[in-house]
Amino acid sequence: MTSMTEDTAILSAVLDRWKAAVDAHQPERVAAQFTEDAVFQGLHPYSVGREGVAAYYDSQPLGMKAAYRVLETRWPAENVVLGYLAVEFSFTDRPPLDVKLSVLVTRAGDDWYISHYQVSRLD
Repeated sequence: MTSMTEDTAILSAVLDRWKAAVDAHQPERVAAQFTEDAVFQGLHPYSVGREGVAAYYDSQPLGMKAAYRVLETRWPAENVVLGYLAVEFSFTDRPPLDVKLSVLVTRAGDDWYISHYQVSRLD
């Protein structure tokens, strides 16, 4: 078992790479932060695997940026961290979009990757 600080550090390492790739509009780099068999649910129908993740982020508008804040973490199993986050996606031509995001990150070798990604829009 780890502390929330350790859990947050693990999540932040993965999510900082995800954010940098989203902000740079580099869909393949975004997808590289996910496992090969990741379940991905953005605001469109779900996909499984990196190809679906890349296609989703390729369809996002240029200039979109992500800002996240970790709200809760859990350590459900060894080498698995669950995170619940608030995320704001900002755009150049419209108001920002606030969502909640649940991610499950898993260790593969010496690094961590997103294996499950679930967005909820709460209006």
